[in-house]
Amino acid sequence: MKRVRRIAVLMATVFVDMIGFAIVAPLLPFYAREFNADAWVIGWLIAMFAIAQLAVSPLWGRFSDRYGRRPALLFGLAMSAIAFTVFAFANTIWLLFVTRLVQGIGGGTIGVVHAYATDASLPRDRAKTLGWLSAGTSAGVMIGPAIGSLAFRFGAEMPGLVAAFLCLANVIFAWKWLPESSDRAAARHPDVGQRRSIRSFAWEVIRKPGGEISRLIWIYAVGMLGFMSMTAIIPLYLDDAFGVTAETIGAFFVFIGFLSVLMRAIVLGRLVDRFGETKVMRIGAVFLTLGLFLIPLPDYVIAVGVAMGLVPVGTALLFPSVSAMVSHRARKYEVGQTLGVQQAFGGISRVVAPIWSTMVYQGLGVSVPFFLASGVVAFVTLLAFSVKSRPVEELEPAGT
Repeated sequence: MKRVRRIAVLMATVFVDMIGFAIVAPLLPFYAREFNADAWVIGWLIAMFAIAQLAVSPLWGRFSDRYGRRPALLFGLAMSAIAFTVFAFANTIWLLFVTRLVQGIGGGTIGVVHAYATDASLPRDRAKTLGWLSAGTSAGVMIGPAIGSLAFRFGAEMPGLVAAFLCLANVIFAWKWLPESSDRAAARHPDVGQRRSIRSFAWEVIRKPGGEISRLIWIYAVGMLGFMSMTAIIPLYLDDAFGVTAETIGAFFVFIGFLSVLMRAIVLGRLVDRFGETKVMRIGAVFLTLGLFLIPLPDYVIAVGVAMGLVPVGTALLFPSVSAMVSHRARKYEVGQTLGVQQAFGGISRVVAPIWSTMVYQGLGVSVPFFLASGVVAFVTLLAFSVKSRPVEELEPAGT
């Protein structure tokens, strides 16, 4: 019961946090175009969040291993509230860049969120727990854009103000109701002095990509590259191809968010129980590949929406399964740092994806980025099929 209560409070926290993020994110390209920004500038603007997140994710993870998950999460939420306040009154493209930078620093705690979830769940339930957690974020993605589009009708500054208010309320809620999850004894583990530095850990992932944890991190990072490439250009594509505007873009994200919540909260756990994390990861990679490939093919917006629906199905199965598998293989006193390094490599993808996809979108054609992203995720699928399935009972003693 205690575990369930902790996960429920964490889900509520990330749900509200993601509402704030999703209120602003779909509107960002439209705001940038008001300042006459080119598509490639918008790509860098979107990437700025990931650049900041990339820089701080491993640091947040190590901080949480040493001092606790709760302080890191509270700091991250507070920084998001500050970022959204600045966004509300931004009157230049440079201030938009500042808001993305500050928000990315706060968003660097995503690895800490995953570490908290692994602390609060039994090993055999981690994929399901991470699925429930990401269902909370997906619900935020579903609701946030609709709130943002509605708030935009009352003034350009209102989406940012609403997001800032929600984040501030979230800080108060988490301060009162979110307990510490990490085992302080783990920080005093006799082998904790052998904890690898962040730099050596990251270099090991690069130098030994075939290692058990390294391969999973690469699957996560390359899969994120394909997914974020689509996310960066989908508002531009829908605007240019079908005349979708800032006031109507929210409907697409509500649809995607609904499918993602359904998959992560209900379907993922049942599939993991039946097939195991490894097979579910492979199925997710296949669905994500198909979705990216099919999006630019239809001539009707409804058909595009159907193709887009394959993407949340794929991501719901792929990313939580990978994160759970990484947590099983990590040393107990390095779980936060390991997941932080995973998020750092995912952050590299979040930096690269919007930059290259918007440049290709502008220079080579509106369909090309989708096909290239599909090819990238097809490579992930091959990697996923190279991962050996191992029982949780076999993995967990090594991790502790």
